[in-house]
Amino acid sequence: MAARGARRLLGSLWIALFLGQPDPAAAARSSSQSPAGSTVRTFTPFYFLVEPVDTLSVRGAFVILNCSAYCETSPKIEWKKDGTFLNLVSDDRRQLLPDGSLLINGVVHSKHNKPDEGYYQCVATVESLGTIVSRTAKLTVAGLPRFTSQPESTSVYRGNSVILNCEVNADLVPFVRWEQDRQPFFLDDRIFTLPSGALIISNVTDGDGGLYRCVIESGGSPKYSDEAELKVLPDPEVPLNLVFLRQPSSLTKVTGQSAVFPCVTAGFPTPVIKWMRNEEELTIEDSERFLLLAGGSLEISDITEDDAGTYACIVDNGNETIEAQADLIVQAPPEFLKLPANIYAHESMDIVFECEVTGKPTPTVKWIKNGDMVIPSDYFKIVKEHNLQVLGLVKSDEGFYQCIAENDVGNAQAGAQLIILEHDVAIPTLPPTPLTSATTDHLAPATTGPLPSAPRDVVASLVSTRFIKLTWRTPASDPHGDNLTYTVFYTKEGINRERVENTSRPGEMQVTIQNLMPETVYVFRVVAQNKHGPGESSVPLKVATQPEVQLPGPAPNIRAYANSPTSITVTWDTPLSGNGEIQNYKLYYMEKGTDNEQDVDVGGHSYTINGLKKYTEYSFRVVAYNKHGPGVSTQDVVVQTLSDVPSAAPQNLSLEVRNSKSIMIQWQPPPAGTHNGQITGYKIRYRKASRKSEVTESIGGTQLFQLIEGLERGTEYSFRVAALTSNGTGPATDWISAETFESDLDETRVPEVPSSLHVRPLVTSIVVSWTPPENQNIVVRGYAIGYGIGSPHAQTIKVDYKQRYYTIENLDPSSHYVITLKAFNNVGEGIPLYESAVTRPHTVPDPSPMMPPVGVQASILSHDTIRITWADNSLPKNQKITDARYYTVRWKTNIPANTKYKTANTTTLSYLVTSLKPNTLYEFSVMVTKGRRSSTWSMTAHGTTFELVPTSPPKDVTVVSKEGKPRTIIVNWQPPSEANGKITGYIIYYSTDVNAEIHDWVIEPVVGNRLTHQIQELTLDTPYYFKIQARNSKGMGPMSEAVQFRTPKALGSAGKGSRPLDIGPDYKPPMSGSNSPHGSPTSHLDSNMLLVIIVSVGVITIVIVVIVAVFCTRRTTSHQKKKRAACKSVNGSHKYKGNSKDVKPPDLWIHHERLELKPIDKSPDPNPIMTDTPIPRNSQDITPVDNSMDSNIHQRRNSYRGHESEDSMSTLAGRRGMRPKMMMPFDSQPPQQSVRNTPSTDTMPASSSQTGCADHQDPESATASYLANAQEEDSGQSLPTAHVRPSHPLKSFAVPAVPPTGSTYDPALPSTPLLTQQVHSVKTASIGTLGRTRPPMPVVVPSAPDVQETTRMLEDSESNYEPDELTKEMAHLEGLMKDLNAITTA
Repeated sequence: MAARGARRLLGSLWIALFLGQPDPAAAARSSSQSPAGSTVRTFTPFYFLVEPVDTLSVRGAFVILNCSAYCETSPKIEWKKDGTFLNLVSDDRRQLLPDGSLLINGVVHSKHNKPDEGYYQCVATVESLGTIVSRTAKLTVAGLPRFTSQPESTSVYRGNSVILNCEVNADLVPFVRWEQDRQPFFLDDRIFTLPSGALIISNVTDGDGGLYRCVIESGGSPKYSDEAELKVLPDPEVPLNLVFLRQPSSLTKVTGQSAVFPCVTAGFPTPVIKWMRNEEELTIEDSERFLLLAGGSLEISDITEDDAGTYACIVDNGNETIEAQADLIVQAPPEFLKLPANIYAHESMDIVFECEVTGKPTPTVKWIKNGDMVIPSDYFKIVKEHNLQVLGLVKSDEGFYQCIAENDVGNAQAGAQLIILEHDVAIPTLPPTPLTSATTDHLAPATTGPLPSAPRDVVASLVSTRFIKLTWRTPASDPHGDNLTYTVFYTKEGINRERVENTSRPGEMQVTIQNLMPETVYVFRVVAQNKHGPGESSVPLKVATQPEVQLPGPAPNIRAYANSPTSITVTWDTPLSGNGEIQNYKLYYMEKGTDNEQDVDVGGHSYTINGLKKYTEYSFRVVAYNKHGPGVSTQDVVVQTLSDVPSAAPQNLSLEVRNSKSIMIQWQPPPAGTHNGQITGYKIRYRKASRKSEVTESIGGTQLFQLIEGLERGTEYSFRVAALTSNGTGPATDWISAETFESDLDETRVPEVPSSLHVRPLVTSIVVSWTPPENQNIVVRGYAIGYGIGSPHAQTIKVDYKQRYYTIENLDPSSHYVITLKAFNNVGEGIPLYESAVTRPHTVPDPSPMMPPVGVQASILSHDTIRITWADNSLPKNQKITDARYYTVRWKTNIPANTKYKTANTTTLSYLVTSLKPNTLYEFSVMVTKGRRSSTWSMTAHGTTFELVPTSPPKDVTVVSKEGKPRTIIVNWQPPSEANGKITGYIIYYSTDVNAEIHDWVIEPVVGNRLTHQIQELTLDTPYYFKIQARNSKGMGPMSEAVQFRTPKALGSAGKGSRPLDIGPDYKPPMSGSNSPHGSPTSHLDSNMLLVIIVSVGVITIVIVVIVAVFCTRRTTSHQKKKRAACKSVNGSHKYKGNSKDVKPPDLWIHHERLELKPIDKSPDPNPIMTDTPIPRNSQDITPVDNSMDSNIHQRRNSYRGHESEDSMSTLAGRRGMRPKMMMPFDSQPPQQSVRNTPSTDTMPASSSQTGCADHQDPESATASYLANAQEEDSGQSLPTAHVRPSHPLKSFAVPAVPPTGSTYDPALPSTPLLTQQVHSVKTASIGTLGRTRPPMPVVVPSAPDVQETTRMLEDSESNYEPDELTKEMAHLEGLMKDLNAITTA
């Protein structure tokens, strides 16, 4: 074993030599790549040829511990014992051999003096190069010869086995031998010794009788044990019960060693022994490493890790069976997967020596530098468990580094060399060096030329507890510095070891130094480097990191103990370093072997966790919290819940009738996770099944079978099995039955052929039936059915001996199958019987579809979750699912272009759909599947997820200057990509200082339907920074990145008091319908002209109407009365029935927009969706809102609905004299936020309908309302709108009010939902729609009606109205005239 370990270690060292150490030729090649005038030192081969190995010796013997090292310069060899150098010069027993080996003469060893036993290590040193150490070897000295047990006299039956004990210490076993009748006793295939020293003789013969003794020969005189007499008895005439003389015991072995599991039994007849590993039978005959020794013991040689497991020895002599188990635990010494590699580096670099190692138990790794232990510090760190990281190299770090791996069964070492080059020597590219990413520095050959001066103004722009950000300016010698790279050197104050950090790209003048210590002073300097090399260093800069927040330390004395099978109590004490008052504790716990850690908040110092799994290990840890946050966690404490009775019955219970008086019962343990403890045995209960007979109990061991004997012939018995733990008995299996044979049948031969075999083919199955063999005197244990297409050997099925038919399923239709039937017993299978059959063709129609689910509903739960529920009419009324049906839910966004569905399956009548997009309409449908039947998709259900705050800022933010207005800018943007709802507004932030706090920025609110905004009164030639933030009903989204814009310099005409293109903040135009919603300016002169035109047209029209009405009343005839009566009977009830689809629009319409636009259209503003906002803001600039106006606004809103889209808000000033239609709605919806700018010159003919019936309308009131820039947070902005309701054939109308010149309106105010403009109210008559909804009607303003139209109007009015009705209308018109007079005077 020792030689084999030495060979393996030597092989790994040769691999290290070839992989990690270049030969001199390679070193010469690398040196040839260096710059002229400088050379690269080569790596020096320095390694051990032979290392010492573990050695066993005896007192007084001599021992040689081998060691030999190779180097070009002969190394000096020294030895350490137990970590201390040996002084071999003055030692007369120990001496150093010429090759470096250690010789120990006359090993000294006694009970109280053991100077030679211990751990030895070889140390090789080469001056000016370095030191390496070998692996550690253990020298063990066998103790004084002493017997722990001695052989005793015994007798044995001829043919049985016998054991003679001779137990000694493990280190003395190699020196033990046996004597028979005081003569050496030689071992053979029938006789062997166990590792403990005991002698085993199997198949005893008469010649084995005699006197036996064991002898220990460990140097000096031999030591003899007591003599024991062995008597050999003749064969017994009656069967003897099986008993274990020596059972296998659990072993722990190292890979490469041998193991022996003894299994020695006595009994008659002679038993047969077989071995199982992990419940699988071992094949020993063909194995080179597994050997069955005499008597049935198992020997395993050259053990590997795959040999670990549970071994069971099963002994059977035909009458009974016994079993014993033992575990083999395999350990492995450390073995290197990756060896450290030699490294070239420069000073101040960071390097990593890599070392990957494996072993069992997991090895620990330590590092040695030049023979001394590397102690982890701030600059020497163990990373990734095994690797050594050296930070900030200095010249003294050169040398040999060794990775030492060790565990309980061995240790190993591997080394590498570090060479630190001068800064002007390039690092060779061969071999690759594992430098860290921060300091990888392959230097190009330097050329002559000027070097850069020192970087200027090195400052720490950001200082934290564990990082510092440095910035600087370019050197004075190179003010542009585009091609310069920079290196930052830093160290702790008072320490000479510098570390280095390089900038990531040329020209970058900042770097962040990570992984610093809190509250520590560091010294930084920066060096610039160009193509000629590094330049001057900057002046050292001292910076202190900030102190870290004081957090609690770990809670001491954490303890955990189990209270019951499902609960554990954990206790702990207050942390010693609480750093303030402890507010609470958090207890973390997790089932061992999983990664699902849970936690619970605890106020005190103990907590009991309930609901845990039985007999399961849990780990616990505690974290204390103070006002600063969580502190340091405690170490994990592992505890196991208490055991309990099993919670499930054993599995796969089966019975096998052996003969007329015995039945073999077999089973499997309960399912994993239900044992609730260690299974200590199984309780078997059985009884006669014919009547309520007494139950017999039998408790066995942990074996999974038992032979029940002493039963009655031809009797049916029922059996059940339950598992046992130390806590009691678990649930039992169901009763299963078997019948003993009437007589003991013959089982020395295989059964005969079955007497008949019949097959009946179906489409996908074949029914096989048979009759048993004619000879009923041979035992039949069962039948084997083989089948396949063209061959019966494709598949085999075994059935019970009582079975007489079987259905072979899952066959192919229209296929030719060959079937064979054989009876079998424990001896083997009998003669087969063959038959063939062709399955029928597949003519079965497809199953009818199922009914689709009904009542699909989508319940919105959140912004990304919708619950889908449905009902299934094919289920019972209680909607309980008892079969294997499942439902498929599919969904997609309700966009016509989107045809891609997502699906999910569920077995319940609901499903939770997650990961949806916010504020998105989805459609859902469901189908049901049962076996091969499926339904069609159900009717769809729709649901819109809730809104969520915007998760992205407005995009494409641009700022431009307004043409001709240097102090006015226009901000444009696009909505956020992830609005997650309807955008209700934007907030524009702007400032001249991009680094100012956000609450110091100027804020401009904008309504949500706008994508542009203009800001006035900015300072010329000044940089401004702009950010935009969107909001919806859920809140504010993130801000956009700051956009910089510099206002232009002053124009030539600016500053002289003449600014025709820029409206000042104090300008207040009159509140007229001709004003744009954004405050476009209108002159007083044009406004007065417009009012004169409106009033004149109105007065003239009313006079004409009065004259025509009087004329019409005189021409009424009885024929027209009948006609009017008939018309009323047909259409007179539409006011109450809501049947308004036949109502014709009035002939004469007042187009207010056209009247308002005609006089004034001089705005130079090309953009119809702007607001003018100067930057100065104070409370005096905002016009107070009249609270009394609110009710008027809401009253008018009930009779108006805007049908224009929200994204087309336009100003009247931007229409350029077009004559658009104005839509006149007649429903009760509130106004929308904007009016679409739809230029059109079309007009609707204002002609009367063909009949007087159609022209007749119910007498109703007329009204007009005018809302000038009325704004709220919900509805946005409303344009002036005339509300007209026809109540007379001569058409009623209303004229918008003209605000007084004293009305205030400030165009400097932004059009945002945060302000409400003042409104001038107009007295109106009630409209009263009685719930009818009428479509909007276009309005035009004719110059004058045609002659034909006027005549028709007169005729229609004459034929439709009585004098009393006209009297009422005249009174109504008089009221309108009074309103017009009031408007005119105003």
